[in-house]
Amino acid sequence: MSLSDKDKNIVKAFWAKVAPNADVIGHDALSRMFAVYPQTKTYFSHWPDLSPGSAPVKNHGKKVMGGLADAVANIDDLFGGLLTLSELHAFQLRVDPANYKILSHNILVVLAIYYPDELTPEVHLSFEKFLANVALAMSDKYR
Repeated sequence: MSLSDKDKNIVKAFWAKVAPNADVIGHDALSRMFAVYPQTKTYFSHWPDLSPGSAPVKNHGKKVMGGLADAVANIDDLFGGLLTLSELHAFQLRVDPANYKILSHNILVVLAIYYPDELTPEVHLSFEKFLANVALAMSDKYR
């Protein structure tokens, strides 16, 4: 599912609106993921506190959204732009690639909550395609 030039422009424009609140969105998406998909907590068992509002959840939410910011910046070459993150998650952290889809879903839910007027069906579709391509790029080194 490739991104058209129109999709890329929509994603970039929407991201420009989202970016100032990226840390909060990342925290909320991660908190939601842990609550709705508790099996995802297994990768974070070394954290002392996985509850919403905890420092580790806030910090990792910030990292996740920083990764998305990198993806937006490298939207024309997601596989190259996310290579280091893909290798880290595949070889060191050994994260199940299915979790990228779960996290993407939770990010979309939180974006819909924070930006109900801006997340039109057209924006939703383009951003969902973008997140699916990010998940593919992140999963690339697992093959």
